[in-house]
Amino acid sequence: MITPTPNLHVAIACGGTGGHLFPGLAVAQELSQEGCDITLCVSPKEVDQQGVRGVIGMDVLTLPVVGLQGRNLLKFLMATLRSRREARRYFAAKKPHAVIAMGGFTSTAPALAGRSLGAVGFLHESNYVPGRANRLLAHFVDECFVGFPESVCRLWNPRVSHTGTPVRPCIEPQETSACRMGLGMNPDKPVLLIMGGSQGASGLNELILSALPAMSSGMPDLQFLHLSGERDLTMVRNAHAPLGRRSVVRAFFSEMEFALGAATLAVSRSGASTMAELAAMQLPSILVPFPQAADNHQYFNALAFASSGAAMLLEQKTPPSLFAQETLKLATNPVRRDSMAQALRRWHVPDAARRIAQRILTLAPLHHPGLRVPQGTNPQPFGHRSAFGAEKETVESCLSQ
Repeated sequence: MITPTPNLHVAIACGGTGGHLFPGLAVAQELSQEGCDITLCVSPKEVDQQGVRGVIGMDVLTLPVVGLQGRNLLKFLMATLRSRREARRYFAAKKPHAVIAMGGFTSTAPALAGRSLGAVGFLHESNYVPGRANRLLAHFVDECFVGFPESVCRLWNPRVSHTGTPVRPCIEPQETSACRMGLGMNPDKPVLLIMGGSQGASGLNELILSALPAMSSGMPDLQFLHLSGERDLTMVRNAHAPLGRRSVVRAFFSEMEFALGAATLAVSRSGASTMAELAAMQLPSILVPFPQAADNHQYFNALAFASSGAAMLLEQKTPPSLFAQETLKLATNPVRRDSMAQALRRWHVPDAARRIAQRILTLAPLHHPGLRVPQGTNPQPFGHRSAFGAEKETVESCLSQ
């Protein structure tokens, strides 16, 4: 009997937030198109379960992980150990040849479980300042990928490369008028999109609602598309109600390409995945970092964009009157918005998912001879490729920090 050549099986540990899930799905799609078998490792959170609901042709492994918040250290450790045990049991029956961790609390357990069974390990770090999970995992993987070029020196691993942060293929410039009409909005009037990420953002919502009267009176033609998150939905709807058809309020929006496509300007948190989508859409934005983010990473994400002219950075403590004033200035200044759109091109890496997929397709067969390798892939032996083999400017930037 002839044993069939196995497909490359890749486990992608993503989830916990849309910022980890959606880049993972983008990489999964690239690998699936190359004939790989895919297992998505996610959490029980609604954002994950909704995000994988429409996935076809991939396995989904839901693990009982929880995030590390406040004083729940014991609960976090117990859930991580239980998740690692369940992942190892699953992988023992269907061994992955490679595991990639996309960051966040969901990624640690399956990444370590896969490595213990001989899988080649990878991770992707989308933020300017790496998260705790990836700082730990960087010691145990074969190669790291980063979303910001300045981050190549921030992970302790000899093989770190800048790939950009993957975005879903649907995230690309849209026909603005059609997007607005699809949302029931006037196609000829500007739209301010407010979004706090996949889980909403109460602090951002409160700031916007305090500034809303001044913004709506200062620019009577301005329409509002406010993605509030489930928790603040009623409060936000009540605040927008006097504006009538000028406002569309949703808890969340699954087809973000149409929300982004309808917008003239966005007000957003500065998670790295969201920022990658803003860059892909060339949508000018006011970035309001989450002030309690670990290591203040959202601030540094936003600062990188703002320093290059690709966005405006305003902190959550900005007085509502000043916030409204700055928002209206930008909303009524097409020259400045065009300049931002041009600067955003620097940050968009359209083939980020493919770059990551190709590295996995190249390295995994070297550890697992006999795998079916997609046509056109040319595995090369591991070479010593230091993080400091990056461009000279990037190295100097690292050494000066």
